[in-house]
Amino acid sequence: MTDTMKMTTSTPWHLWAVGVLALLWNGYGGYDYVMTQTNNAAYLAQYTAEQRAYFDSFPIWMEAVWAIGVWGAVLGSVLLLLRSKWAFHAFLASLIAFAVSVVYGQMSGGSALMGTTGMIFSAAIFLLGLGFVMYSRMMTRKGVLR
Repeated sequence: MTDTMKMTTSTPWHLWAVGVLALLWNGYGGYDYVMTQTNNAAYLAQYTAEQRAYFDSFPIWMEAVWAIGVWGAVLGSVLLLLRSKWAFHAFLASLIAFAVSVVYGQMSGGSALMGTTGMIFSAAIFLLGLGFVMYSRMMTRKGVLR
């Protein structure tokens, strides 16, 4: 092979499936974040007064962690669809931020306030986030993401 030839790796079909799933899942996280941050009354009606007060009590650093978790995942999804190796880094930052938010929730009583449904949803978020991290790393190693 000469220097002028370039090796390319074809995009597997599952990258598009995972990328679209990631964007839909994480896009809903972005929607949730925006509706909560803008105090959308119709959206927040699904939460109890105590849960809404809990969200309002977040310190600024926790607001930043939440934003990194949500928007890092959305960015990772877009980067995955663009076949960028930076998807891994965005997904990893998002997963770390989510882990910090779970620890904060445990320490501040938020986990108890959200109940069993909140714990199940947090487990789903963590497992999908971990899956996106692992998938983007695998695709980077295979040369699909560049």
